Amino acid sequence: MKDIIREMIIRMGEDPKRQGLKKTPERVAEMFAFLTSGYRTSLEEIINGAIYREDYDEMVCVANIQFYSLCEHHLIPFFGKAHVAYIPDGRLIGLSKIPRIVDMYARRLQLQERLTQQIAQSLAEILKPKGVGVVLEAEHLCMQMRGVQKEKSRAVTSAMRGVFKDNLRVRNEFLSLIQHQPDT
Repeated sequence: MKDIIREMIIRMGEDPKRQGLKKTPERVAEMFAFLTSGYRTSLEEIINGAIYREDYDEMVCVANIQFYSLCEHHLIPFFGKAHVAYIPDGRLIGLSKIPRIVDMYARRLQLQERLTQQIAQSLAEILKPKGVGVVLEAEHLCMQMRGVQKEKSRAVTSAMRGVFKDNLRVRNEFLSLIQHQPDT
């Protein structure tokens, strides 16, 4: 990857031997390795047995999970907050595992819509809960820096499963819980 980055710098009209650019190919290669580390992480590694039998059947919600991802169309960042909730059916997951699941999928070349679905689907498969709700709010630098250049725009996507999809009261409770979250 370093050679490709070096060639990109040349094609942009710059000198990769210039002092400020000498180590840029290595830094960019390391950055992309980190930002795409989700391809080299598995759900099983993240969960690591942290599913617990518990007689609890009320909503569990983790809100304001910051995430950073790369738009697969432009390789430009999009970032924002994920709000994730589920209603257990006898199985709970360690709370810290939810942000880790978000990060695993976010650290891939992504579409926000797919990212939202992947988070919801993985929790539905792992926990077999009564329902899962996921809402992502994100700013896309591909829309802010280039293209339409709308600085204050943000995209909101949702994925609802089970009672979050079928029961308006449950969906509204989730949306109410995340509506009044202070910025973190």
